[in-house]
Amino acid sequence: MDDTSKIALITGASRGLGAALAETLAARGWHVLAVARTTGALEELDDRIRSAGGTATLAPMDVGQPEPMMKLAEAVAGRWGGLDLWVHTAIHAAPLAPAGHVDAKDFQKSVDLNIVATRGLITLFEPLLRARNGAALFLDDPRAGQKFFGSYGATKSAQIALARSWQAENEAIGPRVHIATPAPMPTATRARFFPGEDRATLTPCRTEAERIIASIL
Repeated sequence: MDDTSKIALITGASRGLGAALAETLAARGWHVLAVARTTGALEELDDRIRSAGGTATLAPMDVGQPEPMMKLAEAVAGRWGGLDLWVHTAIHAAPLAPAGHVDAKDFQKSVDLNIVATRGLITLFEPLLRARNGAALFLDDPRAGQKFFGSYGATKSAQIALARSWQAENEAIGPRVHIATPAPMPTATRARFFPGEDRATLTPCRTEAERIIASIL
């Protein structure tokens, strides 16, 4: 890694759009700090990044656990002095269910990861982003009010509402906050939501990653 490399932290980097965004940024010369719970998937991501000539640091941890994320933020501050970009793709996608039958534990997990953890990460990463005049990227998936999406739709829309408030508050002082709405992609999450869908008609994750990154950089 070149000491002049820009630093991108990606929460939820092990698969799907998060992994594609990591590979896209690495291909552009960024050093990627990849955060996810699944160590094996992170190692596979690292192999792909390195085979393409990029660099990455792996951080196998749960973004919903405050103490490890605090230590990560401290490590980033000590090693790099801040962040140039934070991409937040980590999400809990609860199984679809009628509103009257949403599982209580699944709903609480959705609230904890999609809303509570996001609030905590904003608090931790805001000073790191300001230190390097950085930016944050959130990915919208507007499902609020759709049938059977009560748990996911409510908590995902709350996450984006929080991001939009942060965006408005920091418009003049930074960090810059971007919110993108990706096209439908053949991710594991979408496959659970729409199991009979023809995945050949969906946009590849890498294609969407390249489009989104080009639009914000």
